[in-house]
Amino acid sequence: MNISKLAAKYTAFIIATIAILTTSANGQDKAALMKRGAEVYKAYCQTCHQATGKGLPNVYPPVAGSDYIKSKPKATIIDNVCNGLKGEVVVNGKKFNNVMVPLPANYTNDDAAAVITYVLNSWGNNGGIVSAAEVKKIRKVATPVKKK
Repeated sequence: MNISKLAAKYTAFIIATIAILTTSANGQDKAALMKRGAEVYKAYCQTCHQATGKGLPNVYPPVAGSDYIKSKPKATIIDNVCNGLKGEVVVNGKKFNNVMVPLPANYTNDDAAAVITYVLNSWGNNGGIVSAAEVKKIRKVATPVKKK
């Protein structure tokens, strides 16, 4: 076998191996994000959006099967979770006009990424993975009030 054919086969093998390892790592990352995301959701989000993700009728919108979540860019969902949301929104054809408080600062960017990934991949939503780096770009950190 000549050197160029051997090099081509070796290169193809390396590329295939990297693809397999990357896919496995991403699967593990997603599994870890989903686990942590479920914990954060239960601790903080579930009160309003409920364990089922269906929200409270006429008060808090559903995240389960949410056309709002499915139609908005990931950056919008990150902003809503991390920086809050107020004013009218329409979810699955119903109007909601309440305040969604931001995820508190004691939750890290990793926690925020995990809970958003969890919501994006639960209850019939269309998926996606959010990284802590994406959260960091969008999340505003509250500045403490200075005493005079």
